[in-house]
Amino acid sequence: MFRRFTLFVALLSRHWISALGVILTTTAFVTFLVLEALRLAGALTNAYIGLVTYMTLPVIFVGGLILIPIGWWRLKKKGKTDAGAVLGEEEIAAGPFGSRVFRLVLVLTVVNLAFLGFGAARTLSFMDSPQFCGTACHVMNPEWTTYRQSPHADVACVKCHVGSTPEAQLDAKLNGLHQMIAVTTNDFERPIPTPVKNLRPSKETCRRCHWPDMPHGDKVKVFAHYGNDEASTPRYSTLALKVGSPDTGAHWHSADVNAVTFASIEDERKDVIWVESRHRDGGVRRFTNQRPMVGVTGEEQGRAFDCVDCHNRASHIYQLPEDVVDRGIREGAIDRSLPYARHQALAALTADYADAAAAEHGIATHLKAYYDRHESGAGIRKAKEIDRAVAYLQTAWKRNVHPEMKITWGTYPDHRGHRGDGGCFRCHNSNMVDESGVAIRSECTLCHSLLAQDSDHPFRFMTKPEPNSPDAAQHEYLGGEYLDGLK
Repeated sequence: MFRRFTLFVALLSRHWISALGVILTTTAFVTFLVLEALRLAGALTNAYIGLVTYMTLPVIFVGGLILIPIGWWRLKKKGKTDAGAVLGEEEIAAGPFGSRVFRLVLVLTVVNLAFLGFGAARTLSFMDSPQFCGTACHVMNPEWTTYRQSPHADVACVKCHVGSTPEAQLDAKLNGLHQMIAVTTNDFERPIPTPVKNLRPSKETCRRCHWPDMPHGDKVKVFAHYGNDEASTPRYSTLALKVGSPDTGAHWHSADVNAVTFASIEDERKDVIWVESRHRDGGVRRFTNQRPMVGVTGEEQGRAFDCVDCHNRASHIYQLPEDVVDRGIREGAIDRSLPYARHQALAALTADYADAAAAEHGIATHLKAYYDRHESGAGIRKAKEIDRAVAYLQTAWKRNVHPEMKITWGTYPDHRGHRGDGGCFRCHNSNMVDESGVAIRSECTLCHSLLAQDSDHPFRFMTKPEPNSPDAAQHEYLGGEYLDGLK
């Protein structure tokens, strides 16, 4: 059998095109088997190896198969395809199940089809893996970096970015091909624009795990922020977030019976033009933005309010420098015993650096130089604390800032909450009014109870107010609002 195979290969290789095809096909097949064995053994885990194994080698294999008949056809035109002279007449003689050569070709065809089928299946599986999405394309490195440190790090990218239907799978592959061409030709925007407008609706993604009809109760969140004074004095804002019910609170929008739609300039979901809600009694109420806006055409299409319109950074979370430093102090990575710890950490973190190497050097130099020169030898006495702070800030900078993609602090805002005029305030503001001039509600207690607000104690409003305090009435009201909600 082996002799018959080698003679058959020799016959196919009589023309240089066929010989090239045989070399390519055989090399691709053997290399695939070796790399796949190493992967199964755990020796290979890099996604770039997957690109070779599951995408490059199958293409080379198919290309080789195509070259073989082309060479054979060229050889046949020259009248040099005397198989009997090479293989022997007995090999091409017809039998009850065809000639020996026919049976050999049949076996090789089955092997080829099995290889291509397995390769195609592995290729599709590889292309659906987070490693492929995050590491095979350098453009996605910022998203990969933030994704791996997000609450959804164990959720595959395709669970949110690709639907489960055949049409969605096909759309994703075509979109991927378009992106590959764009990256190859360097024809893409930096930073990558958001929002991503072809995400699957939340009913196909978010709601597979997060069910609006299965409330889990409200949440109490304590936010510690620190001052820029010498002691980095903590101040607390504590919120009882009303997220436990789709009928009231922050998740009122998620209830299907409320059917909220809105329109924004160029569908960027930032500058909101109008908001419309259809209530369970069938009534419809529209609020229109009275603020002068540039870019309104009057032809904007309404968008059904979706989870990602608030949770727009559910997996790819970019932090603000103030939050990075506050978290570092809270978790002990930045020691408050360092004088002006917050102020100096923030200054080191937000300086203008050209790249990661410059950031690493600049952050270390800034902190060490400050404590050496200005704090009476703190650079020596607190060397371990300084080194720990430097390491934390260097890691945070590399996570959130990516100069090669023009991503810096604040490039991708998070719409949870209401910093500045973003987040909730895109719709909940005094300019958004209905026909009777009534504005969308925007009071603080609509979505959360306040248990402390920039206070020296995390539950200040749960204590008795000072009788002579100018904030005593507000203090008593906010504490009472929460306690009344518990009744």
